[in-house]
Amino acid sequence: MDQPQKANPSETSSSSDKKTAKKRITPCLLSAAFFGALGSSFLYGYNLSVVNAPALYIKAFYNQTWMERYNEPIRAETVTLLWSITVSIFAIGGLFGALVVSWPIKILGRKGTLLLNNIFAVIAALLLTFGEKARSFEMLIIGRFIVGVDSGIALSVLPMYLGEISPRYIRGSIGQFNSILICFGVFIGQVLGLPELLGQESRWNYLFSFLALPAVLQLCVLPFLPESPRYLLIERRDEAAAERAFQRFLGKKDVSLEMEEVHAEARAQETLHTVSMVQLLKSRSVRWQLITVVVTMASYQLCGLNAIWYYTNGILQEAGFAQNIIPYITLSTGGIETFSAIISGLVIERIGRKPLLIFGFSAMAVFFSLLTVFLNFQDSVSWMPYLSYVCILAVIASFCSGPGGIPFILTGELFEQSYRPAAFMIAGIVNWLSNFAVGLLFPFIQEALETFAFLVFVGFCVVAAIYLFIILPETKKKTFMDISQSFAKINKVPVSSTSHEMKLVLCTGQDQNEKVQNGFKMESSF
Repeated sequence: MDQPQKANPSETSSSSDKKTAKKRITPCLLSAAFFGALGSSFLYGYNLSVVNAPALYIKAFYNQTWMERYNEPIRAETVTLLWSITVSIFAIGGLFGALVVSWPIKILGRKGTLLLNNIFAVIAALLLTFGEKARSFEMLIIGRFIVGVDSGIALSVLPMYLGEISPRYIRGSIGQFNSILICFGVFIGQVLGLPELLGQESRWNYLFSFLALPAVLQLCVLPFLPESPRYLLIERRDEAAAERAFQRFLGKKDVSLEMEEVHAEARAQETLHTVSMVQLLKSRSVRWQLITVVVTMASYQLCGLNAIWYYTNGILQEAGFAQNIIPYITLSTGGIETFSAIISGLVIERIGRKPLLIFGFSAMAVFFSLLTVFLNFQDSVSWMPYLSYVCILAVIASFCSGPGGIPFILTGELFEQSYRPAAFMIAGIVNWLSNFAVGLLFPFIQEALETFAFLVFVGFCVVAAIYLFIILPETKKKTFMDISQSFAKINKVPVSSTSHEMKLVLCTGQDQNEKVQNGFKMESSF
C-alpha cells in the first residue's frame, strides 16, 4: 500500500496563515477604511445636515450685513435667494469636484487625491468660520461651494480606494464604510446643532469650524497607510510597492495569488490606457455596466430620501410635540440611518448586493405609499401622525439597508481598472445633477400634489427595483474580471480568455490549499 504523501510543515503553516488572514480584517485595512471615510464621506454627511440648525441665524446675519452695507433692510425675497444659493451651491461644488476628479486620480493616485482633498475642507472651514467676523456672506457662499468640491471628489475617490484595497470576500463590508460614515456625519451634524451645543446665535459659526477636524485627522493617519496596490501595479508598474501594499492590507507575507489576480487583469488591459469619459460612453463592451451605474446612482437621489426631511418637523408638530423638543426627537432619524448602514455592512457579504438593493427600493416604495395614506388622514385621526413618523423612520432604514451605500460599491465593482476613473466621474455627475434636480423640483411637485407628492418617488423606487432584478448580476466575492464577464452576453461581446485564466489561477490556489490540508489530515491519521 502506498504511503500518503506528507505535507511539508512549512506549507501547512503557510496554508493556515492564509486561512486565518482570509477571515480577519487587518488593523491596516480597518484604519484605511475608517480614516479614509472620516475625512471624506463623513464630511459629506455632516454638510447635508449642519446648515439646518443655524438657518435662522445665518439669515439674520445676511440681514445685518446688508443693513451695514446699504443702510436699508434686506428684502424678504433677497434673503430667500441668498439662502437658496448658500444651500444649493453645495451641489454645484460637488458636480465640479466630480468633473475634475480624474486628473488628480491619474497623477496622485487614490490615496494622494484623498490627502490633497483635505486642503479644500480646511479652506472651506476657515471661510465658513470667519465669514461672520469679516461681515461677508460671500465667504459663506464660497465656503459652501468649496466644501461641495471636497465632497464631489471624495465620493468618487473613496469608494474606488476602498474597493481596490479590499479582498473580494469582504469588499462589500469595507465599501460600506462610505455609507456608514455618511450617516454618522448626518447624525453628528444634528447633535452639534442642538441649542445646548453649537446651535446658538453666538456659536453657529463654530459648527463649520468642526469641518477641519476630520480633515486634519485624515492628514495625520493616511500618509502612513499604503496606496491602492492595483493602482501601483497596473498604472504605476511598481510591482514591489504593490506587493508590500498587499502584505500590509492582508496581514500575510505570501500574496502571490492576489498579485497574479491583478497581473491577469493587467494582461487583459495591456493594450488599454486609462480611458476618458467620452471613450467610456462610446465603448460597447461596458455599455450595460454604465447603464446600470447611471440607473442606481440616479435612483440613489431620486428615491426621495432628501424630500422626506421636508415633512418630519410638521408631522411631529401635528403629533403634539413641543417645538423645543422636536430637534431631539429628530435625532432618531440620524440614529436609524447609522444603525441601518452598520447592519447592512455586516450582512452584505452574506446576503449580497442585489437582494439588498431590491429590498431597499421595494421597501421604500411600500412605506412611501403608506406614508401617503397616513398623511391624508392625519387631520382626522389623532394618532395618525405617530404612524406617519414611523413610516419616515422605516423609509430611512430601508434606504440605508442598500440604496444608501451599495451604488458607490457597484460603481467600483462593475468596471476594470482602465475604465474605473471615468466610471466614477460619470456616476458623480449623475449623483450631483440628480441631487440638484430633487432640490430644485420637489418644492413645485409638493405644491402641486401636496401629500401625494411621494407617489412620484414610489414610481422611481419601483422602476429601480425592477431594473436591478432583471439586469444586475450578483457581484459578491467575485473578481473584477469575473464581474465584467457577467455582462459579456448582454453587451454582445466575446468572453475574454483572460477571464478563464483568472478562474484557473484562483482554482489552482484553492486546490493547492486543499491538498496541503488533506495531506496534513492523512499524516495525522497515521
